[in-house]
Amino acid sequence: MSETINNLQPGLSPAGASAGDRWREWVDRHAGTFFIAPAVSLILVFAIFPTIYSMVFSLSRVRFTGDGLKFRYVGFRNFEKQFFGSGDVHFLGRTEPVSIFGMIVFIAITVAVLWWLYKSWKKATWVKMLGRTISAAMAIFLSWLLCASLLSGNAIGTLYTTLFYVLVGCAVQFIIGTALAFLCSQPIRGRNFFRVLFFIPLMVTPLGVGFAMRMIADVTKGPFEPILSVLGLQDWVWSASPWSARFVMMICDSWQWIPFIFICMLAALENVPRDHVEAAQVDGASSFHIFREVTWPQVVPVAVTVLLIRAIEAFKIMDLPNIMTGGGPGSATESMTLHSVYVWRANDMGSSAAIAYLLLILTVVVCASFFNYVVLGQIRKTRA
Repeated sequence: MSETINNLQPGLSPAGASAGDRWREWVDRHAGTFFIAPAVSLILVFAIFPTIYSMVFSLSRVRFTGDGLKFRYVGFRNFEKQFFGSGDVHFLGRTEPVSIFGMIVFIAITVAVLWWLYKSWKKATWVKMLGRTISAAMAIFLSWLLCASLLSGNAIGTLYTTLFYVLVGCAVQFIIGTALAFLCSQPIRGRNFFRVLFFIPLMVTPLGVGFAMRMIADVTKGPFEPILSVLGLQDWVWSASPWSARFVMMICDSWQWIPFIFICMLAALENVPRDHVEAAQVDGASSFHIFREVTWPQVVPVAVTVLLIRAIEAFKIMDLPNIMTGGGPGSATESMTLHSVYVWRANDMGSSAAIAYLLLILTVVVCASFFNYVVLGQIRKTRA
């Protein structure tokens, strides 16, 4: 009997097999499910369920009672408030009046986006076309908001403050981190020391970074006070100007996250085959041409992936502006995450959840667009 069972094909149970044999075979067939079940359960409990439950908050007016929380369904009013209600200036910024320059730029961007969408109509499948339509709609909306606020001389809201931290901050961090990684990949003296030194800021907690940068950026007692006095800027207060405060936030955030890009790009640069570089040197190529034509194409997949991961994390910035400026002056340094936290502290849980979902939508559309149109494009170009 045991010989007959051993000769059967996997997944088949003979009628005469014992219950123990059938049980062991069933467990063996579903072993993969059993191994992955704990991880899936944790994700469902700690990620999916809170996400769905927060949707209930975003569609409701939540009020505290003696028995707990009382929900009253209000539909999309919490979302509508951020665009057309009492929170529109805080979230979107001031959009009136719109300057002629802003209107011209908006029309030019809209025409370019619609032309790109039209060119994709015949080449893309309906699934890709749906994704490109969503990306185009988001691009037109963001361009209108940019032209109506910043380019028209009006104040920006928490949405564009967040995009400033993501776009400008990540670009600065990527350039500096890649440059440091390239230097430390060269045969220079003390490069191991600099590798450890550049990696230290990433090991400091965001709370510690916030308080440390708050002391360093103090213009009255900080280390830069003598320099500002020599330059005649002893009365300058960076936290009183919206844009100077935003740039200080970006610089402090860059100090913390440049090491992440540095260590990832360093690993990518050190995996470039030396024989390719040496062959280019034998052919008489300059260091710049070697980097552009040999090194860079081989590290592009890692570079764009690291930039994507960093952008996703940058959307969630909260600690630095909360500790250093409290979101001020006014709400100039508030990110969407901090905006949601402040609204939550005011016991408006429905609006707080709505802002969090708007951040989720913005992050998904921007990062998915970057992945599909930049990351995959660079990877295809490299393989070609």
